[in-house]
Amino acid sequence: CDHQSKDVGGSERVQLSGVFNVRKGKLALPVNRWSKRQVTLSGTCLIVSSVKHAHTGKMHILPLIGGKVEEVRRHSHCLAFSSAGPQSQTYYISYDSYTEHLRWHRTASKIASQRVNSVDLSCCSLEELPAQLFYSQDLTHLNLKNNFMSLHKGVPALTRFCKLRSLTLSNNALSDFPLALCDITSLTELNLSGNRLSSLPAEVGTMHNLQTLLLDGNFLSSLPAELGSLEGLTYLGLSFNCFSCAPPILEKLRGMERLCLAGNQLPVLDIARLQWLPARHIDLRLNRLQTVTVGDAEQLVHIVQLDLRDTGLQELDVRPLCRLELLRCDRNALSTLRVSGHALKSLHAAHNELKLLEVQPVPENLTVLDLSWNTLGCVPAWVCESSKLEVLDINHNAVTELPIQLLSSGSLRKLLAGWNQVCRLAERLERSQLEVLDLQHNHLTELPHNLFIKAQSLRYLNVSANKLENLPAASLTDDSFSCLEELYVTNNSLTDKCVPLLTGHGHLRVLHLAYNQLQTFTASKLARLEQLEELDLSGNRLRAVPTTILSCQRMHTLSAHSNCINAFPEVLQLPEIKCVDLSCNELTEVTLPETLPQKLQELDLTGNPRLNLDHKSLDNIKCFRVDPSPSAPCVSESHGAPAVWSHGYTEASGVKNKLCVAALALDSFCGIREALYGVFDGDKNVEVPYLLQCTMGDVLAEELQRGQRQEDYMTNTFLTMQRKLGTAGQRMGGSAALCHIRHDPVAPGEHGGCFTLKAANVGRCQAVLCRDGKAMQLSTTHTVKEEPEYRRVRQQNAIITEDNKVSGVTDSTRMMGYSFLCPSVTPRPYVSTVTLTPQDEFFLLGSRGLWDMLSPGEAVEAVRNVPDALAAAKKLVTLAQSYGCSDSLSAVVVQLSITEDCCCFCEPPPPPPSPGPGAHAGTHAYSAGADGGMPLPPASSGTASELSSEFSTSEMSSEVGSTASSEDPPPQTEPLPSQLSLPGRAGARRPARGGGSFHRQFSGALSDNGVDSEDEEPIAGVFSNGSRVEVEADVHCLHRHNGPAPQTHASARLSTNTPPLAVASRPEPLSLPFSSPSPSPVPPSSPCLSGAAQSGTLGRRARANGSVACQGRNQDRIEEAGDAPVRKQGGYFNAPAQPDPDDQLIIPPELEEEVRQIIQQQQSHK
Repeated sequence: CDHQSKDVGGSERVQLSGVFNVRKGKLALPVNRWSKRQVTLSGTCLIVSSVKHAHTGKMHILPLIGGKVEEVRRHSHCLAFSSAGPQSQTYYISYDSYTEHLRWHRTASKIASQRVNSVDLSCCSLEELPAQLFYSQDLTHLNLKNNFMSLHKGVPALTRFCKLRSLTLSNNALSDFPLALCDITSLTELNLSGNRLSSLPAEVGTMHNLQTLLLDGNFLSSLPAELGSLEGLTYLGLSFNCFSCAPPILEKLRGMERLCLAGNQLPVLDIARLQWLPARHIDLRLNRLQTVTVGDAEQLVHIVQLDLRDTGLQELDVRPLCRLELLRCDRNALSTLRVSGHALKSLHAAHNELKLLEVQPVPENLTVLDLSWNTLGCVPAWVCESSKLEVLDINHNAVTELPIQLLSSGSLRKLLAGWNQVCRLAERLERSQLEVLDLQHNHLTELPHNLFIKAQSLRYLNVSANKLENLPAASLTDDSFSCLEELYVTNNSLTDKCVPLLTGHGHLRVLHLAYNQLQTFTASKLARLEQLEELDLSGNRLRAVPTTILSCQRMHTLSAHSNCINAFPEVLQLPEIKCVDLSCNELTEVTLPETLPQKLQELDLTGNPRLNLDHKSLDNIKCFRVDPSPSAPCVSESHGAPAVWSHGYTEASGVKNKLCVAALALDSFCGIREALYGVFDGDKNVEVPYLLQCTMGDVLAEELQRGQRQEDYMTNTFLTMQRKLGTAGQRMGGSAALCHIRHDPVAPGEHGGCFTLKAANVGRCQAVLCRDGKAMQLSTTHTVKEEPEYRRVRQQNAIITEDNKVSGVTDSTRMMGYSFLCPSVTPRPYVSTVTLTPQDEFFLLGSRGLWDMLSPGEAVEAVRNVPDALAAAKKLVTLAQSYGCSDSLSAVVVQLSITEDCCCFCEPPPPPPSPGPGAHAGTHAYSAGADGGMPLPPASSGTASELSSEFSTSEMSSEVGSTASSEDPPPQTEPLPSQLSLPGRAGARRPARGGGSFHRQFSGALSDNGVDSEDEEPIAGVFSNGSRVEVEADVHCLHRHNGPAPQTHASARLSTNTPPLAVASRPEPLSLPFSSPSPSPVPPSSPCLSGAAQSGTLGRRARANGSVACQGRNQDRIEEAGDAPVRKQGGYFNAPAQPDPDDQLIIPPELEEEVRQIIQQQQSHK
């Protein structure tokens, strides 16, 4: 078989590879010669290719499974590789050494001894089956999901597999049932979900061995009568079709155990009709059921499982189903529910409006009961009598009392009763078997005195967000039998008295004591907690962490932010330490060991204004955060304006130490009186939030440059960003929330605010504004629970799985990435706009995990009285972790100081200049050196750049430049203060030194000789021949001269008739006369882009921020971004440049005139 190299599996499948002498065919034939070839053992195949063209030329693939690997004795170190089947081929390979020969022999023999019975070819864009697949004569399971199998070529070839038992052809855009499948008599499982079938042929009745038939996600409204002859059919999937009632033919399928009719158009739950169906498990999710009809209990004894989730029912009585074991009726509007308890084992009724729950008789076999998110005022009496109940979830109700019988139950292992109104528990308990007890968010002032004594199996206790002043003792004597491993008592009123009581819990691994009233933590007591791995003491009044923390040799996380700690603890001597957070304290110096712990990943020392730190070894820490120099000027203040906003942000990794969130915080964005903040959450992936963080600000800046007043710039930013995610966005996704503050000057005497806040979000990241102390939501979440979103998703023929996720991937219908789910899942955001007023105190942005644990009102109330934005963000994340969030978390808090005066301060610096074609002529002041040196020409556009004092033409293009660049600067005429926030991941402020800054300048002009009439002298080595040439330079801006600045007007036109000339970077850089010989470091900023974007033709070269996607005609084409971008200072990354066929000509300065004449001669001949 001849294949291009790209068709072979990725590098991770390569097991062995090398260049050896190879001979094909029989050794006895003199025709075949030995030749040097590249030989690779990849997956289950031997691949032989040309040495010179190993990655571009043709290659021969030899399937080894079922074949032979034999030694050739007539030749030293030689092996013969043979494939299986009647068309067997043989390759002889001679190795250089016995060691190499032995390694290949052992590895290949293992592969040849296998027998393929299962092959996965999903998502391969196949129209036909690959030829090598037919070597697998023993194939029994074949997955062809998400392909384009042809009804005329691809599917008929499947009949060659006479042993095939399981076949998946879902999502292949099949409009008709493939009749060839009826000839595969061995099939027992057939999956045709997600196609476009509107009917089934009568021939399907001949597939007598079928046991499972999946037809979900089609357009079926009826079934043929011949289907009733499939006596062996046990599972029939008809979900998400167009059935208005249960098909009558189902009555004949007496062996059917599972019937799935979810997502159809059934208006009635006809229990009487169910008695004629043999199915034991019935799934009617996502039907809009309006009424329920009652049937005969004696005829319904066969039904044991019923799923009625998301059906919109307001009342439900299923007592006739007397043998029902499992009932799921979550996410409805139920106020009353009546169920038979004869056989009931599991009842799930979360997210309803239940006030009455009747189960008769008392369910003796009930083990799991989920009643969370309802309006129950008390625990039903029959619950305490259920003798086998193991798990009870009554979170988020209005329960005021927990019966003592419940807490002392002999069977109950897990009790979740948080977010209720319980004021007190019984003073004393009987013996309890509880292992997990969650009582957070109640009104408890004390716990039972003998809780730990009687509940000796208790491993997890969460009583956060109560009013506790003390804790019960672990035992009555010094000998404790406590099994407690995790204790969360955050956000209470505990004092130092509780610390000695903790020492009895010798197995304690996790201890959260944040936001209490602790002043000291007794050193001797901490020494006894030797098993401690995670300790959170944040938000107290501690002045020190005890040195006895060295006794906790397993400690990996210490969080003690927002205290009064003035001495750095010796925590870095612990061998397992990974994360240390001592931000927002009073540290003045840090004592570090000679060698840092190998596992240390994060050391956060921000918010310690008096800290003096200088230690080179800190550069090795994966994530090190520290405050900038206090001399760094504030953005607003540097221009004489009052500080209007300030921010703090934090990020925390999840339990698997993966940081799947990112924050964006730019106090100065595209101008002095603008700001941009964002939070991105990748759920379980790191790539998407990182790409969003690095690039989204650039994209937004470009959209603003396109049209300052367009109202849909936020929506366009999200849609454009979707394309820029490239391959990462095809297979992964993430949530995003973005808030942009803009300054709209108000004329004196006019009413209305001059600052507007525009928020946009997709997914579960949200933004909340605090106005007059009340939470005002700026965002929303889109899920299939909303009728418009459900209809839109179903119009695209998507399937909603049992956990309410689109195609089993995401529960949000608006997300970044997940291109393979488009158009069911789209990146179009929800956008809201508010005018900021003096009543607006701050706004918050949080990732998904934050809002899972805290309501908007609770979040606002928690940080409203925290004066420091960083401490406020830290508090939100700490609370969410203590409340049970184990995912990555990110929070951004932006404090506002909007006054009537600041709206009248409407003499801002000049507006952003307008570079590029189509832009109006701008007036810009030159920046001159303080010593009267040579003034600098105005920047056409730009943002703070990474430093270079040399002129660079490395990214010149004959077309208008690419989108945003991490090395481009917000236009301004004064040196950019360093208020930007992207240190590695997101953004600590780093000071600009020397008062100067670097700007990257773009200039584009139309000229036949390279000189525009209003430009300065042309730059040697750079010219344009009637086409736009983009010149990119790093220019060192000196201090602005105080005298009157000269003005210039730039005009540009775009010619579309002249062929472009590509100019590539020349080897040696040009030194500008006004370049600084020793540049100072300045952090990069999110750019305000060049007007190049307005031309509609973007360049094809990649910028350093990974903006590689073309626009214009290629609006819908997905470009590839780097899979693993390399981080740079400031959080930006390098993506691979796209090849530019025109970018091949290098013109030295001395040949410029000669080349220009040659080109002009060629044009004149045309």
